[in-house]
Amino acid sequence: MTFKDLNISEPILRALMSKNYVNPTKIQERAIPAGLENRDILGIAQTGTGKTAAFTIPIIQNLALNSVKDGRSEIKALIVAPTRELVIQIDENIREYSKHTGLKHTAIFGGVNQFNQVNQLKRGTDILVATPGRLLDLINQKYISLERISHFVIDEADRMLDMGFINDIKKILKLLPVKKQTMLFSATMPQAIATLSGTILRDPVVVEVVPQSSVSDLIEQNLYLVEKEQKSDLLINLLKVERERTVLVFSRTKHRVDRIAKTLNRTGIRCEAIHGNKSQSSRQQALSNFKSQKTKVIIATDIAARGLDIAHLDLVINYDLPDVAETYVHRIGRTGRAGMTGRALTFCSQEERAMIKSIQLLTGKKLRTLSAAF
Repeated sequence: MTFKDLNISEPILRALMSKNYVNPTKIQERAIPAGLENRDILGIAQTGTGKTAAFTIPIIQNLALNSVKDGRSEIKALIVAPTRELVIQIDENIREYSKHTGLKHTAIFGGVNQFNQVNQLKRGTDILVATPGRLLDLINQKYISLERISHFVIDEADRMLDMGFINDIKKILKLLPVKKQTMLFSATMPQAIATLSGTILRDPVVVEVVPQSSVSDLIEQNLYLVEKEQKSDLLINLLKVERERTVLVFSRTKHRVDRIAKTLNRTGIRCEAIHGNKSQSSRQQALSNFKSQKTKVIIATDIAARGLDIAHLDLVINYDLPDVAETYVHRIGRTGRAGMTGRALTFCSQEERAMIKSIQLLTGKKLRTLSAAF
């Protein structure tokens, strides 16, 4: 199946073709036709499955076909997401897909001055992508009205729950029109999210993509058995060897991410740190430096990296193992994309060895152990 088979309009198809997007993912195959019919959707899918296009393409097409040319741009579609990075990423996708439609879109999020965002809202927007806190703040200041919303999306609802945003979502829901299309996407379905979806979705089309348990054969996976205090020296030695490669290093905590970055920069390995305590401007600058290859190494937590969109990543290093095996699969899946080869290196201390067993059981593959040279 290709995007042409999904009854996508010519302007959006042209935008997709310009990016060499030809074949939809599984979630796009099922969600886009339902979205185009204005059906409510319950999507159970992790980041990296193509879900952003699954909900943005129907919204763009329906708004472009049905927009009233009255000289005004009113907010007709609202997409809420839990983090600034995800909001920016969704907005960038909307920019790509809608560039031939004339629709306006705006991203709003906290952590930066609201001045530019407010000015953009005053110029009019059709599609608004927002974090819950900044959205409610600007609604209270009378800069935003949700009275004309015809399409509403909650993305990564389980993270909304984890980050304490569910009460904000309930406040937003009370401000929306009763008649609208609603789409809710979540990687997992805890009881609170199941209850929420049951109250806001009308006869939804359920689209579920099974959590990824397989790893691409194009990704070479290797393991280093090292003690916790040896990890820093091993990382430095490896990065000196891999100095021409783009590398994403995962650590479990914000504090450790900062400590690793400080150590590397002190030894002459230029790198950037990304986590939730970093300002929006510093995170965007770090990603920009990485994409332009001013820096070739990013150190990140799982939550911060979840909003990163990095193409052609050479190497993923698991400095710390994650808490669940599925996260390992998602981490290393950032390399070896689009038919390209990739590599993943994992540092494992004695207390982390049980997680290696879980990973190998989940993926059905044994990690090849290498000797660590210091």
